[in-house]
Amino acid sequence: MKILLHACCAPCLVHPLEDLRSQGHDVTAIFFNPNIHPYTEYLRRLDAFTVFTQENQVKTVTADFDAGMEEWFREVSFREAQRCRVCFHLRMDAIAAFAEAKGFDAFSTTLLYSRFQKHDLLKQICEAVSEKHGIPFHYADWRTGWNDGVKKYRKLGLYRQKYCGCVFSEKERALKIL
Repeated sequence: MKILLHACCAPCLVHPLEDLRSQGHDVTAIFFNPNIHPYTEYLRRLDAFTVFTQENQVKTVTADFDAGMEEWFREVSFREAQRCRVCFHLRMDAIAAFAEAKGFDAFSTTLLYSRFQKHDLLKQICEAVSEKHGIPFHYADWRTGWNDGVKKYRKLGLYRQKYCGCVFSEKERALKIL
């Protein structure tokens, strides 16, 4: 299958990419994360993604989605308690639409690898946008490969962030360590 794989960051790409390739899938990665703040953090993660994909001959695609940082803030503002739902939907809807428009057989996301994401909510949203856009969602619970993935990305020296990306998660993390 020709799969468009949304990548939240380089470390989370390692295990899902390896798994999909081992199954014979043709994987193209895309980095679309308007939730990442501050902007310097966004650039740091994008740089790590770019270096990893180039060094590992990963096909990538970029898209000029309408949904950028400003739209992300507009969507999340005054809905902070539902920010993960809104954020997942904004990103996965754009990814599914892009995958369908560009002729991919399916889409997926490396967010399914993270132990820290709301896995069931993400799966539900991906299934809904899959139906909306008429493109299959390739589901895999990559959390089972967490420990293996951590060893691999550490060995590669990939930059690993300490929070999901949004300013709200950064604040929550900071409050926990104070």
